Amino acid sequence: MELAGKVVVITGASMGIGEAIAKVFVEEGGSIVMLSRDAARAEAARERIGCLERTIALSCDVRHTEEIDRVLGLTLHHFKRVDVWINNAGHGLLDSVADVDMSSCHELFETNFFGALSAMQAVIPVMRQQGGGTIINISSVAGHIPLPFHASYSATKFALNAIGKAAGVELKKDGVHVLTVCPGYVRTAFAENAVRGNETKQVRPGSVRGISAERVARATLRGCLKQKGEVIVPWTMHVPVKLYQLLPSLVEWAMARMVK
Repeated sequence: MELAGKVVVITGASMGIGEAIAKVFVEEGGSIVMLSRDAARAEAARERIGCLERTIALSCDVRHTEEIDRVLGLTLHHFKRVDVWINNAGHGLLDSVADVDMSSCHELFETNFFGALSAMQAVIPVMRQQGGGTIINISSVAGHIPLPFHASYSATKFALNAIGKAAGVELKKDGVHVLTVCPGYVRTAFAENAVRGNETKQVRPGSVRGISAERVARATLRGCLKQKGEVIVPWTMHVPVKLYQLLPSLVEWAMARMVK
């Protein structure tokens, strides 16, 4: 697969991983539609990226299906097709299972999971009609390993992993490829923007600095071009993921010791 001349739509593209993905994809020759709840922030990110002749910034709250339908319609009107749709919009929720606010949990699922699913349902008929396409869901290693005090967030990512992998099988005959990207710790404003409940403990090794959003973007690009089913980045995160699959009690013991 080559990106030159392809049309790429990215949700949550006004900062962090979404903006970094937009930058590397436009550098590969793609035409990019950058979506964000805040149109002004999306436009600011578009100007930072450059290549204004091949980028568009639009407002879109993925919690509302009608907004997804609107931006999809505008994209098709302008570009006539959608080759790659990237579900990146999302946020965190830091609280314990015992205390998590249910309204905050519902809103988390509306954005992280149901927003992505709604977008998939909107774009799949378009890709089927045009003979193919790629859907990329930006998930997390937390979708493989449940994180204490981030359990609700992990739950949205477990669900996103399941939907993406099942959809990949269902859509293969239609030429629609589905890629799930699972980053580990990333140096973005994710933590600052997370909704915080009463319990503010977290699990994170003190020595881990995290990878850059640009590294996640490059891994996403490679996974897209090579038509992979899943990308875990950095590669070192394959170790805890596999270890949790084989010896979950050991990983849970280690996480309990890292609670702070």
